[in-house]
Amino acid sequence: MSDIRISIVVPCFNESEVIGNFHRALTAALEQTGERYEICYVDDGSRDGTLEQVRAFAASEPWVRYTSFSRNFGKEAAMLAGLRMSLGATVVLMDADLQHPPGLLPRMLELHRHGYDQVIAQRDRTGEGALRTAVSRTYYRLVHHFMDMALVDGAGDFRLLSRRAVDALLLLPESNRFSKGLFCWIGFDTVSFTYRNAPRAGGRSKWGGRRLLEYGIDGLMSFNSRPLRLAIHAGLSLFLSALGYALWIAGSAALNGVDTPGYATLIAVIVALSGIQLATLGVVGEYVGRIYHESKRRPHYLVRETDDTLETAAASLPVTVAATRSG
Repeated sequence: MSDIRISIVVPCFNESEVIGNFHRALTAALEQTGERYEICYVDDGSRDGTLEQVRAFAASEPWVRYTSFSRNFGKEAAMLAGLRMSLGATVVLMDADLQHPPGLLPRMLELHRHGYDQVIAQRDRTGEGALRTAVSRTYYRLVHHFMDMALVDGAGDFRLLSRRAVDALLLLPESNRFSKGLFCWIGFDTVSFTYRNAPRAGGRSKWGGRRLLEYGIDGLMSFNSRPLRLAIHAGLSLFLSALGYALWIAGSAALNGVDTPGYATLIAVIVALSGIQLATLGVVGEYVGRIYHESKRRPHYLVRETDDTLETAAASLPVTVAATRSG
């Protein structure tokens, strides 16, 4: 049984500009905890020098381990791989761009000692553009209305998980993973605190508008079937509207004689009905596509290389970095 107290899981994709600064800041923060720890880097198929730097960290520091994918499989797969690698009693998920400040680790550990299985570092919206802030808030309102899980605005992947929370996440086999929802789904005692949003230390964000939109759609569809119910409600509403309109036409004809209806109303009804039918087919198709994807049972990722030898890693990790260096 490993006596590692803290595992830091760091997914990386093309972070060569910042990963050196991040590693130094993270190591300094971990030294202050006085706990036995490890750092697990997951290279998500980077095409710059990220893998070379991570490989160098692992070669010179025995408390660093890494896994590199055969290609870019996405952050969800990278986080899953990191959770599988981790040996610690607590696991902290962090990004390598320094938007998740390593200096918050002591506070997260202190809250965990009070009995919480999940400690969430929730960023505020400082420095974000007005459009992105408005879109994000609108999205979370939709999520609260449509999803069965209660997601919190600003609560991302920067969080501490107890070992039993990690084990619960690893029991979930689905391929279409939406970790924000999975974190909420497993439950357990959870606490959060807010920190000031930090800009990227370098490089460019991998989350453009299109990727954010796709990620948002994944979230809405991963944890509820309400879009399908909305299609039923829309169909019933159209039926009742059409029935009311037909009764109004019949009553008007009985009272005022038969007149010739205009084509504008007919065209508007046809266009509206066709649009709703196409949207409904799209929603159904999205769910069917997800079922098809899950039925293939492909692995979440493929590993190109790793230094993940658990026995030697567990034996060589430091109580603190200073103690290891002195030995």
